[in-house]
Amino acid sequence: MPPPRTRGTALRHRLAELRGPDVPAKALDARALAALAANPGCARRAILDGAGVNKTALASALGAPSAFGQSQFALTRGNAFEAKVKADGGAELLRLVHEKLDRSAEPPADARVPDLTATGPQGRTARTALELREAAARPGAWTLLDHPMLALDVAGSPAFLEPDAVVVHPDGSWTVVEIKSFPMLDGSADPAKVGAAARQAAVYVLALEEVAARLEPAPRVRHRILLVCPRDFSNLPAASAVDVRKQRAVTARQLARLTRIEDIADALPEGTCFSPELPAEELTAAVESVPATYAPECLSACELAFHCRSRSRETGAVTSLGRAVRAELGGLTTVEDVLAAARGEAGDPGDPAVAALRRAAALRAEALEAACR
Repeated sequence: MPPPRTRGTALRHRLAELRGPDVPAKALDARALAALAANPGCARRAILDGAGVNKTALASALGAPSAFGQSQFALTRGNAFEAKVKADGGAELLRLVHEKLDRSAEPPADARVPDLTATGPQGRTARTALELREAAARPGAWTLLDHPMLALDVAGSPAFLEPDAVVVHPDGSWTVVEIKSFPMLDGSADPAKVGAAARQAAVYVLALEEVAARLEPAPRVRHRILLVCPRDFSNLPAASAVDVRKQRAVTARQLARLTRIEDIADALPEGTCFSPELPAEELTAAVESVPATYAPECLSACELAFHCRSRSRETGAVTSLGRAVRAELGGLTTVEDVLAAARGEAGDPGDPAVAALRRAAALRAEALEAACR
């Protein structure tokens, strides 16, 4: 008689059923995790990411493909630039870390670059933790971890994350390094892209803090990360120290708000599956069985954004107008309710949102009347 399955095993089995038979799980990376944390109320994204569903293929199967993501050209260029930065044992990368973050330390020379090869994400995570422990036990030396593997609990399910690099300073502190292919022009980069990189790095900082908490004494995880980009229009690296304390605090708070994935999975109808191979009607019904929280910001962060936007507009949800508008409207959740309140056909006159809408409608009518004279 087979042994009873544990709760964790049962959840993994359930998530595999949601993906579809023999469909490999898509890893949840820091970019997706930062986007998930930015919209913690979206149960649809939480369960799809938790189950490892390929949302790009899912969006295409739903008839709403998204252009979200990096082009192959950008990926190739980024990989080539990263290889250049890490050449010669990461000498240039460590020089930038020393210059921008730790000038008081001895210049890096003969830094330790351990081999992090292991079997599977769990093996690589354990190997990374071991090497970080070894580095912490060697004060006075520089250590460069190239593509370490970190684990972070997300709504009761582990996510395995792979930063570009982690540097251990001579004082034992740890720094996250993000290497991006967008340029720094005259010493500064596109603020929107820097912000996205900071949110992504904040996820790595949180995961590193979990590793540090298991050591005694716990090493300090620096909240200033190193962002490395091409200088101007060349292939030469430039770097900037970016403080991610705000992004780290917001991400930690939002991740804590996420509904546990197992609770969402338990609420789904039996037999629900998100395999792109399913007939369109069946697949649409499965996706719609999980509530979504769409906002225009999703267009730059989620592969299913076009599908969710279409559904949001069909139902007249005010969230399609933006979170700021939604927050101002209180209990008015649809565009129809808003218009009815503005016309005086519905709504409590004592509600500040209703009163503001009626005042705005009156001012609009006065302005139109004056324009027609």
